[in-house]
Amino acid sequence: MARQEPRLPSCDAANTPMSDKLYALSVKQPWAALLASGVKSVEVRTWPATRRGTLLIHASKIPDERPEAWAWVTTPELTEAAKLRGGVIGVGELVGCVVYSMAARFVADRGRHLNAPEWFIEAGLYGFAFRGLRPIPFVACLGSTSFFEVEGVQL
Repeated sequence: MARQEPRLPSCDAANTPMSDKLYALSVKQPWAALLASGVKSVEVRTWPATRRGTLLIHASKIPDERPEAWAWVTTPELTEAAKLRGGVIGVGELVGCVVYSMAARFVADRGRHLNAPEWFIEAGLYGFAFRGLRPIPFVACLGSTSFFEVEGVQL
């Protein structure tokens, strides 16, 4: 008997566009730098995203200390970008949300999210898919655990 895929909430059910306000997502370094530079194009979370549109990439104050995260930082530009903490460092368009309900799909998509296969959890994960990622000048601001509004950023 084939293993039945667990039922996870759909990421695209509401497909809610973001308003004219700018919103951000806080990401630990070096993942924020990798995302802002386009080296990474999917950010993995335990909750689904139904929002779409322009999203600022915020580098949290607390970095991910795991060596496997920092192994992706392979250029001087990424090294400098990964030093930025506690503010907005990039922007991209959030275009979709991938449901990773099985480990095989998570592993197959590693080239986009860069996470080790061991990071998959049986409860499932969600991948926030971006395009048009690019760094922007640093703007210091506090982060949050979900999408949050940001003022004072010029695109």
